[in-house]
Amino acid sequence: MIPPLMPTYNRSDLAFERGEGAWLVTGDGRRFLDFGAGIATSSLGHGHPHLVAAIAAQAAKVMHVSNLYRIPEAERLAERLIGATFADSVFFCNSGAEANEGMVKLMRKAAAAEGRPDRFRVICFEGAFHGRTLAMLSATGNAKYLQGFGPPVDGFDHVPFNNLNALRAAIGPETAGILVEPVQGEGGIRPASLQFLRDLRATCDEFGLLLGLDEIQSGMGRTGKLFAHEWAGMTPDVMSAAKGIAGGFPMGAILATERVARHMTAGTHGSTFGGNPLACAAGNAVLEVMLAPGFLAEVEHTGRRLWRDLERLVADYPEVFSEVRGAGLILGLKCVPSQAEVVAACLAEGLLAITAGENVLRLVPPLIVREAECTAAMEMLARAARRCLPSNARLAAK
Repeated sequence: MIPPLMPTYNRSDLAFERGEGAWLVTGDGRRFLDFGAGIATSSLGHGHPHLVAAIAAQAAKVMHVSNLYRIPEAERLAERLIGATFADSVFFCNSGAEANEGMVKLMRKAAAAEGRPDRFRVICFEGAFHGRTLAMLSATGNAKYLQGFGPPVDGFDHVPFNNLNALRAAIGPETAGILVEPVQGEGGIRPASLQFLRDLRATCDEFGLLLGLDEIQSGMGRTGKLFAHEWAGMTPDVMSAAKGIAGGFPMGAILATERVARHMTAGTHGSTFGGNPLACAAGNAVLEVMLAPGFLAEVEHTGRRLWRDLERLVADYPEVFSEVRGAGLILGLKCVPSQAEVVAACLAEGLLAITAGENVLRLVPPLIVREAECTAAMEMLARAARRCLPSNARLAAK
């Protein structure tokens, strides 16, 4: 018999009753160190007092009104995001997939408005993940995700990641833009090289294309800057954000330059829930914390410390881990045994970690994680690694 919840997830037999910072606690009192953060979403951890207070205060006033009226909380958040980024205008929605759908719509609309309605195709990259809607599955291009859903949505071309020659060769008369993740999260914690991002910007300028960045997982402070592309010293024309933007409250955003955004006039796009007062109260609270002096620098410092510790772990357990990947607090360990075995071993030690492509263990803790918790996580990872050693090596390690 099918369960009440559709069986679209292989769920662990864990149910959490509450959270405390970087920890989650089950109903029977077991504590787990959360290095999954709701898949890089609980950016301020669990029970953050500023975020909780902002949501509670707004919920007591008004949670939702239609976008047919002004929403001061959304106006305030948009102004703050514009002040902190390349963008001139912002559209709020509910999720990363919705933000990416809107971003592709903006690219097509801008091309048409600039006199090139024949330009509707978007070049994407192998190993990408842009969401689960039909169009974003097609942008992702992963055959496993597309299986059983009929023909892919037309308009997406795929080239190898970090390969400029392949990218340039794929540009044609129907190309409107390029869509890329600065760090491929689901694809295996694979960062784009900073030079590749700069070259993408230059190529778009050369061919008159639009550059769209999917910063759903790499953005909102995860790499030690508000958005990962800032490390490359370049800017896109349009960008998606979600996951950590509201600390776990469902929210997404499209940030765009005036060149792109001015073509999205009344009636061209919309969202029932997007940018409502409660979501934007959460978004404002998160941004206040992230933009406070020293916060992002601390994220970068913690990420560098974790990277060094993970390199030592790889050196100590080459039978289990072969490589460290990532940037800031979006990190991965390429596994030698099956990643499922490593995740289970971590869970047995009290550490929540998640999987990514290419047999990678993904580590994306809340951005508020501190030294003591990183030390605890490394001890758990070492014990988990010993669980995964071949039997002869396990005996030698005791």
